[in-house]
Amino acid sequence: MGILNMTPDSFYDGGRLDTVDAVLRQAEKMLREGAALLDIGGASSRPGAPEVPEADELKRVLPALEALSKAFPEALFSIDTWRTKVARAAVDAGAGVVNDISAGRLDPGFYAEVARLGVPYVLMHMQGRPQNMQQQPAYDDVVQEVLDFFITEVQQLRALGVRDIVLDPGFGFGKSVAHNFQLLKNTQVFSAVTGLPVLAGVSRKSMICKVLKVSPEQALNGTTALHMIALQQGVRLLRAHDVREAREVIQLWTQLEAV
Repeated sequence: MGILNMTPDSFYDGGRLDTVDAVLRQAEKMLREGAALLDIGGASSRPGAPEVPEADELKRVLPALEALSKAFPEALFSIDTWRTKVARAAVDAGAGVVNDISAGRLDPGFYAEVARLGVPYVLMHMQGRPQNMQQQPAYDDVVQEVLDFFITEVQQLRALGVRDIVLDPGFGFGKSVAHNFQLLKNTQVFSAVTGLPVLAGVSRKSMICKVLKVSPEQALNGTTALHMIALQQGVRLLRAHDVREAREVIQLWTQLEAV
């Protein structure tokens, strides 16, 4: 899953994709390098990010999605949003997947709207919300609590008629460095218990930067290392800023599994 952030303040690529033409160029590059789908976002969810007005989010993502769908009709796009109105408009504009950091908690009726849209849904765990999620996150057992969360939420989604669900443990969303690595070390539990595919979003995040004492710009090598661990833990979708490098990890892991 290639990341296309149309935001001025994302932690790594903020402001780089500030025009539709820039998005089209980056999308073409990512698809050429082997992205299976592209994730379009118009509101930063980095720790402490201010909430973006709905009108601004729509203004960022809709023209891009319309242009992307026209330029790359065979490609699959996801919309990274927690708002019902944005999800609905984005699917109408060509998005085929809804990727939600909030598990429906930030906008009433979000689950029902996903069911109505009939598209695959990425269900992510987050403690708190972006404005406060990194203010002393606490768990008794982070792996068990995230697993219990997934079991409960999947039951609710199934009851509403949502069938295609991908799980995202939410690395960096209300977790300390230790929490993140505990989740990564035990990611296989989520797919083993639920039978659902798992997405890992670790690309250039602080769980790498804080351990290696590097900036996000210097965190590609660390990202690659954690991508291999994620695949070995049963992850089936990597959300990445750097598609070519992520695809190379997948190729090497595939070869490893084949022998």
